[in-house]
Amino acid sequence: MCTLPEAVAQNVSRVRQSTSAQIMAVVKADGYGHGAVAVAEAAVAAGATWLGVTDVAEGRALRAAGLAVPILSWLNPGGIDAVAAALDRIDVALGSVDELRALIADAVAPVRVHLHLDTGMARGGCPLADWPELLRLARAARGRVEVVGVMGHLPRADEADPAANAAAVLRMRHGRDAVLRAGFGPVLVHLAATSGALTDPATHFDLVRVGAGLVGIDPSLTTVLTGAARFTAAVVHSAFVPAGTAVGYGGAHVTDRATHLAVLGVGYADGIPRELARDAGVELDGGRHPVVGRVSMDQIVIDTGATAVPRGAVATVFGPEGGAVPSVQDWARWAGTIPHTIVTGIGPRVERGIA
Repeated sequence: MCTLPEAVAQNVSRVRQSTSAQIMAVVKADGYGHGAVAVAEAAVAAGATWLGVTDVAEGRALRAAGLAVPILSWLNPGGIDAVAAALDRIDVALGSVDELRALIADAVAPVRVHLHLDTGMARGGCPLADWPELLRLARAARGRVEVVGVMGHLPRADEADPAANAAAVLRMRHGRDAVLRAGFGPVLVHLAATSGALTDPATHFDLVRVGAGLVGIDPSLTTVLTGAARFTAAVVHSAFVPAGTAVGYGGAHVTDRATHLAVLGVGYADGIPRELARDAGVELDGGRHPVVGRVSMDQIVIDTGATAVPRGAVATVFGPEGGAVPSVQDWARWAGTIPHTIVTGIGPRVERGIA
């Protein structure tokens, strides 16, 4: 099995095969649940030249860990700390005239900014109609802000169909051209995340932002990447029960034969999805064993059939090994969700370690 740095390195290498653009390693949500610093260090060592984060505080934590490459913060839900951004050399994205005005008011030293254009999601970014005013204000604020980038998002990249995002690419080009005509430049232009980076060269521009792909998740389902995490849990209780035994709250499962049950000490408080398909299971002693009954806050029950499992035995909830070991993608399918929610939902009680 690969260590986390090896898995991240393999995934960065796979993205590199698809693009000549620079790679930004996006380590939001604590590196997609894998540890922001560990993922960032591995990605930079493998050739990523930028890091992406949610807010300036996350960027400062990476600086404190010794990471010196450029960092971009583009969501900033609590607002932008202009002083900290300038002090720690953290670029920020601005997606509205109001955001830019607030930054200008707070800045005491020049802040590097990426102008964020809405390229078709209506989820953030400056509407095209407001783009000229954003550029006018940025021009007037030279000395307080330094425009170094232009960014957007692909609304349908997971479809792996270049035609689906052609309108976003065209809008990005128009936005970039307006920035250059306004006298800014050179600027770093970036639009694609993992799916676009792997499937559509027209979206790559100068840089691609790779987040989920770093830890083995390809939302486009076109590329096999290397899983970077293994989630294990110990058996805390076991019993042999007769046929007709109701399992868990509400008796949602009733055994159809005499069998052994084993209880694992993880539940929905630890990131196990509460609603699971009937074929959900975990690996134990080389075999796949089904999860039976409802997921509790702190526990799940598995049916081990004829095998008695002792307290302390270790099951693999998910991992990259294949075979009997479920993948993150398996859990997403069982829960009717996406792999991102599985890895980012692992709770704080789960002990972390970097192999």
